[in-house]
Amino acid sequence: MPHRHAGAHRATHAARGLAAACLVACATALAAHATAPDAPLPVQELRPGVFVHLGAIEDWGPANGGDVANLAFVVGSRCVAVIDTGGTPAIGRALRAAVARATPLPVCYVINTHAHPDHVLGNVAFRGEATRFVASARFARALAARAPSYLNALARDFGLRLAPAELVYPDVAVERSTELDLGQRVLELRAWPTAHTDNDLTVYDPASRTLFASDLLFVQHMPALDGSLRGWVAAMAELQQVPATLVVPGHGPAREDVRAALAEQSTYLDGLLRAVRAAVQGGLTLSQAVDRVGVPDGASWLLAERFHRRNVTAAFAELEWEDDTAPATGARAPGAKP
Repeated sequence: MPHRHAGAHRATHAARGLAAACLVACATALAAHATAPDAPLPVQELRPGVFVHLGAIEDWGPANGGDVANLAFVVGSRCVAVIDTGGTPAIGRALRAAVARATPLPVCYVINTHAHPDHVLGNVAFRGEATRFVASARFARALAARAPSYLNALARDFGLRLAPAELVYPDVAVERSTELDLGQRVLELRAWPTAHTDNDLTVYDPASRTLFASDLLFVQHMPALDGSLRGWVAAMAELQQVPATLVVPGHGPAREDVRAALAEQSTYLDGLLRAVRAAVQGGLTLSQAVDRVGVPDGASWLLAERFHRRNVTAAFAELEWEDDTAPATGARAPGAKP
């Protein structure tokens, strides 16, 4: 369906206020949730029918119950689509309780945006005959490869024993793009070339002009590279074309100043690309590059000490074998004009 290009969005006090209010409200409710794990997960209705839970800006671990990813659900006139399910089965059950509290409509789709544990280990709570699981066509292979590590981490760090059969794989695989009709509300899904991971998926809701960017966008939380830096830089340029007026990142607060949020991350990724490329071309070793490439100027990132050196390592491994004659490019973004 046709869409207009988004104009340049300026950061406003209202946009910052929305993010701050949501963070405070969700943090307060999250503290209560921690003492009552079977209670509905705290969510905010940021747009009509668009409910978002903000995870803690921390590492996935037992201290926060694995509740570090942003989760969401969108309500149509016929049914509900859940976007990511959290880092443990308990979080998935709490999210399902939040859906039930918000609407009597059934969950017809669970959309997994990529195969990282903090986003998918709650899937089992939504397993049922009427629910279909949707993900990138490359998701199943990625999850299968990492399943033993995820299950070991749950047992070692969380004291949770999850059987391999409780990892839920998609029954709808998105090769490039597809639409999901929730009844008077159609979501546009886009599978991306390798960027944050090799199985990234975004969701765009034209009715509310909300982009669920998941981990293609981090806000406040240092971006974490697990795919291709050049591919991620290309994806950022494509995301700028989506006519969204609200973006929900994979980690950090939702933002109404969409272009500014994307630009902050682009500054980091572009700077990382330039610095690591210069290190490779200058003949530095990997260990020298990790020690010398600092965080580019721009936004102040949380967890930088945890993720930046790892990002340099991943970028170096990619750019060491870079073919300058074949730069990474992206395809058309959902909701964007050709």
